[in-house]
Amino acid sequence: MADHARLEGMRVAILVTDGFEQVELTEPKKALDQAGGRTTIIAPHPGQVQGMNHDEKADRFNVDLTLDPANPDDYDAVLLPGGVINADALRMEPKAQEFVRKIESANKPIAVICHGPWLLVSSGLVGGRALTSYYTLQDDIRNAGGRWWDLPLVLDDNWVSSRFPKDIPIFNDGMIDLFSEYQGLEAYPEAA
Repeated sequence: MADHARLEGMRVAILVTDGFEQVELTEPKKALDQAGGRTTIIAPHPGQVQGMNHDEKADRFNVDLTLDPANPDDYDAVLLPGGVINADALRMEPKAQEFVRKIESANKPIAVICHGPWLLVSSGLVGGRALTSYYTLQDDIRNAGGRWWDLPLVLDDNWVSSRFPKDIPIFNDGMIDLFSEYQGLEAYPEAA
């Protein structure tokens, strides 16, 4: 069980749109909340976003903030859930691309699972990075200059990544560990 104060007050942006893999949002969000983080669901549109259980519609979730006014400076970390529909749509959103680029340029931590790395690929951030994802993204990651590994968890500097829902327990532990390294830092360490 996570230390309930480990991420006390840490502001985590969860970027999603309709069609995200529900468990890849709900379980990491629960882990972050239990560790004291403050999570915000940010989407391209207001209202609610549709979760999926693989290819079946699941629950709908309230959007806390839309991408348009969302300011990356207001957040300490980002979580990118997967889901094919979600990730394919989100990767084409200029505001989502700008958001993750600003998070990365500030060397803030990014946690990404399954198809979530598509946004990082389309944002031009994968070159030289090591990560994992759902296996169908390996060519995209390699073609973007990244190193893809078929492992349950890959940690590369300020990024942590996992492959799919079965990896969520190790993903949550790795995400909490990574985020806690950055917790409370006024200025994030310079990127290597």
